[in-house]
Amino acid sequence: MCKTIYEALNRASSFLEENNREKEVARYLLQHVLGKNYSQLMMAMYDAISKEDFQIFWNYVEEHTTGRPFQYIIGQETFYDRNFVVNEHVLIPRPETEELIEEVKKRMDTVFEPNKRLMIADIGTGSGAIAITIKKEMPDVVVTATDISNEALQVASKNAQLLEAEIQFKQGDLLAPIANQKWDIILSNPPYIGQHEAKSLSDTVVDFEPHLALFAEEDGLQLYRKMTEQLPHMMNVPSFIGFEIGYEQGPAVESMLQSAFPNATVEIVKDINQKNRFVFCTIIE
Repeated sequence: MCKTIYEALNRASSFLEENNREKEVARYLLQHVLGKNYSQLMMAMYDAISKEDFQIFWNYVEEHTTGRPFQYIIGQETFYDRNFVVNEHVLIPRPETEELIEEVKKRMDTVFEPNKRLMIADIGTGSGAIAITIKKEMPDVVVTATDISNEALQVASKNAQLLEAEIQFKQGDLLAPIANQKWDIILSNPPYIGQHEAKSLSDTVVDFEPHLALFAEEDGLQLYRKMTEQLPHMMNVPSFIGFEIGYEQGPAVESMLQSAFPNATVEIVKDINQKNRFVFCTIIE
């Protein structure tokens, strides 16, 4: 039994390293158990830790050594400085996807007239991270989010409620639930990992995150192809489409969008790590 927070953190970090897990996870788990942010935890390092808190913490640490992501253990992940509920029915939001929000903000100012009430759809919303963040950052827009998974939509709805974001959720495959409307912005971070890539992924991803949200046929390109076939009938002028992609998929997705919208401006955008991460298609005529 450890007497101080420092001892508990030290022991857990070493234990995770010995089990080939990231030692930093120990801190996230301990912050959750103690209800402290990073700076509060640092200031409390030599405070006593109760027997009950240590036992809960150690149970979490042992659970993480099985490969279960710590976000599922604590039931949440931070995205764009907001806490989102997550469980095994939804993909854990990634930091790279925060950059999608930044790119959307930039483009909105140049593509649309000021004060236009924009209709935005998020396809394959999962936890609702993109849709809810867009609504919170730009309250005047109207946001609809779709997902094929009813369980995912339950998580997204809960997040919208907790974060007080007004989103219309629709269940169905890709664009099907919203195909009878015209849109100003359509965003999607769809499943884009090819089945052949599974062996290169961490066990925390393959064994625990929902395969429905991870993998797609045609080397991960199937869902982009399906969407680009339908999108020309659904976009207003002006408008834009933003896809998150696997870093090797840029040219293929760019080509699909350019074929669907011959007069549009299509561009591949790199993420902070200088990897191809997004493809944007801007329709102005």
